[in-house]
Formats: sequence, structure tokens, C-alpha cells
Amino acid sequence: MTAETKDSLGALATRALGDLAKVFARLAPGAEDALVDAIVAAKRIAIYGAGREGLQMDGFAMRLFHLGLDVHVVGDMTVPPLGPGDLLLVSSGPGASNIGDALIAVAREAGAKTAVVTAQPGGRTPLRADIVFTIPAQTMADDRGGEVSVLPMGSLFETAQMVLFEIIVLTLRERLGESVESMRMRHTNVE
Repeated sequence: MTAETKDSLGALATRALGDLAKVFARLAPGAEDALVDAIVAAKRIAIYGAGREGLQMDGFAMRLFHLGLDVHVVGDMTVPPLGPGDLLLVSSGPGASNIGDALIAVAREAGAKTAVVTAQPGGRTPLRADIVFTIPAQTMADDRGGEVSVLPMGSLFETAQMVLFEIIVLTLRERLGESVESMRMRHTNVE
């Protein structure tokens, strides 16, 4: 039996929250500024992520929609073409995404700005982007040996994404002059 299986749910949660707190402590002040500025300036935003990172990106897209932004999730049938003044936002925690690379190439050729959310800013995919938002958290690229999170594989990065995206939404809400009520008015009524 491993130590994790012996720990209580509360003890494991405390360790996971401690790991998450370390991620936030490592964030540089103003780390989100370039991404926030690009989102505010964008005429249209397209978001891409795969797997569990994709789920976090979907949640972020939903909140951007609640803020009144013209946002779309890559892969949906209703995604319009990108061009000058638009933003493509890609998630690539481990720093390498074949689809992300291809999407960045298409967006750049069309004149759109590109941004990558990653834990590996020196990775292949972030190096292709105009803006890199680094979340200093464990992903599958570094989940072995050394000091690793109690959370498996890329869960620490994905959990940090969700929390950070919600905090960025608070910043955007203020910048865009939105309120809790104006966001709530955009929430779907067909669920």
C-alpha cells in the first residue's frame, strides 16, 4: 500500500491544495497582463485545447462569452475564420502540441495574434506564439522523479488553469465594465 492510499481524503486534499498554492506563489506579478490585453483587444477569439486541458479551455471560453466577447471553441462547426485583430488561444501544458502548432500557423498566416497557455515556455508550441502565459505547474512532461505533486500526471496544471482563468475573468470583468448581473444575463436558458 502506498502512502497516498493510506492518507485520508482530507490529508490528500490538503496536500493537493498545498501543491496548488506553490504554483500561485511562483507566478510572476503581472504574468497575465499580456494575455488580458490581447483578449481585451481581440475582435474575435478562438480557443483550442485537447483532453483535460481542453475542458478547462472550454470553461474559459464560456466565461469569456458571459463577458460579452465574441469567442469560439476550435472544432465547433460555428467557428468563423480568423484574421487581423483576432486572437487564437491554445493550451499546451507540456509545451508540444501538433494540432496547436498547425492552428498557430494557420492563424498567423491569416494575420491573427496567437497566445499559448503552458507550463513549458521553452517548448516547441509556445515558441511559435506571440504571447506566452506560463503556469508554473507539473504536467505530464515532468511528472516523474524529483518533487512531484500528489495529483497525477497533468492534474496540477489543469486545476491551476481553472482557478487562474476564473481570476483572469475577474480582471477582464473590471476592464470591460461588466458586472455579475450582466454576465448572468448571458447565461443560457436552454439547459
